[in-house]
Amino acid sequence: MARDLPIGNGNVLINFDAAYNIRDMYYPLVGQENQSSDHLSHFGIWCAQDFFWIDNPEVSKKLNYLEDSLVTNVEGMHERLGLNFVIRDGVDVQHNVFLRKIKLENLFEAQREIKLYFHLDLQIYGNGVGDTIYFDPELNSLVFYKGHRYMSLSGLSPDADQPFPSGYATGQKGIHGLEGTWRDAEDGQLGGNPIAQGSVDGTLELTMQLPPKSSKEAWFWICFGHTKQEVERMESMLRTETPQALLQRTHNHWVKWVNQDAHQLSLLKPDLASFYKRCLLITRTNVDNRGAIIAANDSDILKFAKDTYSYMWPRDGALVSHALDRAGYYELSSKFFDFCKKVLTPEGYLMHKYNPDSSVGSSWHPWVDGQGKKQLAIQEDETALVLYTLWHHHKLAGTLERSREDYEKLVQPAADFLVHYRDASGLPLPSYDLWEERYGVLAFTVASVHAGLVAAARFADYHQDKARAVYYTDVADQVKKAAEQQLFAADQNRFLRALYWSYETNQYVPDYTLDMSMYGLFDFGLFELEDPRIVETMRILKEKLWVQTDIGGIARYENDYYHQVTNDVAKVPGNPWFICTLWYAEWLVASAKTADDLQEAENLMRWAIGHALPSGTMAEQVHPFTGAPLSVSPLTWSHASFIKVTQEYLSKLKIFTRTGTKQATDASEDKVLEPVVH
Repeated sequence: MARDLPIGNGNVLINFDAAYNIRDMYYPLVGQENQSSDHLSHFGIWCAQDFFWIDNPEVSKKLNYLEDSLVTNVEGMHERLGLNFVIRDGVDVQHNVFLRKIKLENLFEAQREIKLYFHLDLQIYGNGVGDTIYFDPELNSLVFYKGHRYMSLSGLSPDADQPFPSGYATGQKGIHGLEGTWRDAEDGQLGGNPIAQGSVDGTLELTMQLPPKSSKEAWFWICFGHTKQEVERMESMLRTETPQALLQRTHNHWVKWVNQDAHQLSLLKPDLASFYKRCLLITRTNVDNRGAIIAANDSDILKFAKDTYSYMWPRDGALVSHALDRAGYYELSSKFFDFCKKVLTPEGYLMHKYNPDSSVGSSWHPWVDGQGKKQLAIQEDETALVLYTLWHHHKLAGTLERSREDYEKLVQPAADFLVHYRDASGLPLPSYDLWEERYGVLAFTVASVHAGLVAAARFADYHQDKARAVYYTDVADQVKKAAEQQLFAADQNRFLRALYWSYETNQYVPDYTLDMSMYGLFDFGLFELEDPRIVETMRILKEKLWVQTDIGGIARYENDYYHQVTNDVAKVPGNPWFICTLWYAEWLVASAKTADDLQEAENLMRWAIGHALPSGTMAEQVHPFTGAPLSVSPLTWSHASFIKVTQEYLSKLKIFTRTGTKQATDASEDKVLEPVVH
């Protein structure tokens, strides 16, 4: 089930499923140590007439956020039981506390006793072995712990005569046929077992009296810490400052944060501006405070591959950081580049992916080739794009004068690797593609290597390292020349996706497959967008990769097998991806000569909005016939792609607005007005 409404503070990340159950609970790193590991935590309401969990089919819900904020706003109703509710959840921006505010309305003409139940099913350190839960009478809280992880679940009723929890239950689950303490809640009576160990869960009860046709507010919260004492201090702080004050400051913080973006959003139509800001906020939830930009934190993907997307891919991180830099969030990007500097290998390349704590992540890339000889298990574009976006980071942030350490410890060794990892023709040697499926010389990778070397040359020139500046520039030119000679299919007047080395013929074999990642040939500046070869390449990409269903959108490449739902590849070359559809929108924006030319790009931006969840969450891809989210949700890269194309759309729009005509001026003006990629 797709994840929705992520909330977090860079240390704690909470994901809900589409029914608004808590599914993922990351702490102390975003993306590492999922303390719930896809186990469902329930929220329920009891009244004399009946009991229901929030995912009951009789409960109608609207899942959304408060505007410009990472505080949820979920409106629900159980018509038969005469109950309306509004739930607002957030993670405090100063302390590692999850907050839940429930406003409950009684629609009946009679006073009623209502009980609220918050169930928590944890897998501390990501597994359910050796956990402990107990009721703490001084805190009036359920406390979970194992090792150096402590979590307390507490609540506050609005009724003065019984403000603290009126009941609790602890127990085991998933063993001996036990389902968990949530079952104990369904009759409105918790057993009160004070402690349990092993594979455990717990449920807390709040009781309130609701007068006729009235409403009241109740609270639950979870404190996260490394020790019991840390949790106790947070509990004391929260009860002194009040949960309302913490939730209010959290809301205010995010409203201020997302409106720091310097772009002239007033030029956008309101729905585009609102979605742009929502993308910034959702992107922020997947950025760890120590610099790791995580691809996605949807543990539902475990069912597919027994692994997750909760890793820092340097490529994804570089492109996400670039979008954040263009929006002015330089501090976040700076931490990402510090992360990359820390993990760069002595040889000068970055590995496939990393855990949020900077250790090397899992990989399926072999270290030997088909002949049993050593090969590097890397995607070279990941190293190159870090250099490319690092240059733009310092330019946009105005920090080039402070970039000496980055130049010496990251740029030089990485650029030297790019220089030497080439064949005699000048092309980069084979590595894995950005889709992590093929080992060869990919157009996307070649474009990124060229961009990385150009960036390195600019760093060298700035730091008066003239010899390297000339050297890196010369090598970048060699890469471009080799790409023109070997990656262009003259018979089709377009570029190739890749070249693969044949051990039988001792030469490269061309791959004519159309792949939307070929957009990188212009986006990373290897070739000019007006180049007829690029124009034809982009034209045929759209023609062949557009999904011919009511859903539409653009697939990754021809006959994409990942999560494939049909073999009718003529109609559905692959599932539509948000990033691929938005890449084509970038092309349309870059090519626009008049204001009218922007309309098709705007339509594709609206396609992304229309296929996101109502909250604004975008998955990796969508079902080509139903539009339902597929693979992970949210995918950070999807949101960063919308951020970037909106920035470029705004830049062109600003030109048209300033000139007072429908004609675009010289494209170089675009680069002056707003930060751009090239």
